[in-house]
Amino acid sequence: MSKLRLAVVGAGPAGIYASDLIIKAERDFDVSIDLFDLLPAPYGLVRYGVAPDHPRIKGIIRALYEVLDRGDIRFFGNVEYGKDLTLDDLKKHYNAVIFATGAIADANLAIPGIDLDGSFGAADFVNWYDAHPDFPLEWPLHAKEIAVIGNGNVALDVARILIKRPDDLLATDIPDHVYEGLKSSPVTDVHVFGRRGPAQVKFSPLELREALHVEGVQSIVYEEDFKYDEGSRAAIDSNNQIRVMVKTLEDLKDNPLPAQERRLHLHFFSSPVEVLGEDGKVSGIRFERTELDGNGGVRPTGEYREFPVQAVYRAVGYFGSELPEVPFDAQSGVIANRDGRVVDEAGEHIPGVYCTGWIKRGPVGLIGHTKADAIETIGHLISDRASWWQPQAADEQAILDTLSERGVEYMDWQDWLRLDAEEKRQGVERGRERYKLHNRTEMLKVSKGE
Repeated sequence: MSKLRLAVVGAGPAGIYASDLIIKAERDFDVSIDLFDLLPAPYGLVRYGVAPDHPRIKGIIRALYEVLDRGDIRFFGNVEYGKDLTLDDLKKHYNAVIFATGAIADANLAIPGIDLDGSFGAADFVNWYDAHPDFPLEWPLHAKEIAVIGNGNVALDVARILIKRPDDLLATDIPDHVYEGLKSSPVTDVHVFGRRGPAQVKFSPLELREALHVEGVQSIVYEEDFKYDEGSRAAIDSNNQIRVMVKTLEDLKDNPLPAQERRLHLHFFSSPVEVLGEDGKVSGIRFERTELDGNGGVRPTGEYREFPVQAVYRAVGYFGSELPEVPFDAQSGVIANRDGRVVDEAGEHIPGVYCTGWIKRGPVGLIGHTKADAIETIGHLISDRASWWQPQAADEQAILDTLSERGVEYMDWQDWLRLDAEEKRQGVERGRERYKLHNRTEMLKVSKGE
């Protein structure tokens, strides 16, 4: 029986789901999979993109752990594609590669003042509070009034972490430097701005309820923002999620919460036009009011409003990063592909090269949507068997030799289990489930039992 030696680059949900599904797929050949990630830890955005006070979502880690713990997929952490391994290296050792590197950069918001001191991308802030090992330990939390631009779950996460009482995060896995940073913040008001109305928000009902009921925080909505057109009514009538969210917001409008020292404001029909500044620093933000167009969309009104804020966070989406030697669609922020097959400038499939997850379709949908992506991609990979690479060194030891010869200090699954156990041990010492380690050098030492 022939064998497929497959490399998967990216050990988040997309890469793990793809690896698991191809192992389980009906086929007439054996499969051997090596899973690479540039971080020492697996799980991608589930570990480094989900707010620390979301243990329900982090429960997905348990399912991902069970896949990798079976032993039929090899994990290689702390290995950077394009630096430690090239595309030629993969061709030497494997029949094909699936790129599942996700999207971790912030999408741009092209308005004047967006580059002022005090203007941040939400993804960078998420990486800070989730203790990503490649981000600085300090974050400038000097603002009393903050604007968050966006109407998705990331915007709510960022707003909630900014306004939440830091002591209420001590039960989570946040490290000390994140707690101390948030504790030093003088914040009193966080304003979340959306371009469209309450019936068009991209939140999930659970995220919205969590954000609106934070202990010690008064959530506020505004009567003028509750307008609906025919398109909005149709969405409310046909979609249970939208109906629940609109009801949640309407209930808050009709039953205001008691005053608190910290306030979370939700504004709708507000399209950002300029970040205002003084002496190079953020001092406010200007919006143009929008109105419904009859179909659930919005149009500008010519009415402008300004809010005094000292920091702005844009949560307008994630954007994929280009990979060496892999065609990239710079406009969409994805690998150039057709249904998971990576294509060249002429639109022709490049043999042996595939992609899945957010780097394939963009940062839309929930974590579970990556399964459908993976099914499509591996279906093509299996059917393309005749065009697979013919590797010169396909035995499983060969890639270990290559990494060792280059001095790559990679982590295998047993190394990760040691690091995982140490994080849990330190968590128990602090009365938590886990204490997340964040220094790459320390993580590597712990993983090797040092």
